[in-house]
Amino acid sequence: MTSPGFRPTHVVPQHGMPAWEAPDPARPTVPLDPLLPVQLVERRGDWGHVMCANGWSAWVDGRFLVAVPQDPPATGDPQARTADPRPLLARTEQALARYRTAVEELAGGGLDGESFRGRTKGLRIGLVVDGESMWLYDTEHGRWVYGDGTRLSTYATDDEPRAAAADPGHAPTQVVTPDGP
Repeated sequence: MTSPGFRPTHVVPQHGMPAWEAPDPARPTVPLDPLLPVQLVERRGDWGHVMCANGWSAWVDGRFLVAVPQDPPATGDPQARTADPRPLLARTEQALARYRTAVEELAGGGLDGESFRGRTKGLRIGLVVDGESMWLYDTEHGRWVYGDGTRLSTYATDDEPRAAAADPGHAPTQVVTPDGP
């Protein structure tokens, strides 16, 4: 169940992350799952206090959280067939159905823990829906996309930044702040 007013500001990194009850390394708690959407509610130095959609909160190393843009990129281009959200939504539904089936078999005693891990290994699903806005993990391309119901645009990828030498035709990214580059 999602807490009222929950709007993710960050996503847990793709390998998950440790969490603590308080900003104190001596008080560990359950680690956070990979790609879990969270809301950063407080910072204390490198510590970040995050809240999950179900209301559970924990402290994490805030330096490793992946920011979710508040204003997703808008595309001025006409809708392209590859930007249609329906095929990606269908693949997400299929992956969720596979996971749900494995959970039901595990709960019913038809699978043991090792078989369950084998059945779900490599399965990745990520979806946040907030009104007309949708953030969806595209496992086929290793990226998070934003959708408005009619088209998708990429806002984060699993790929490491490419060095300029590796792609001579690609200019390096320049960070721009309000004070200039």
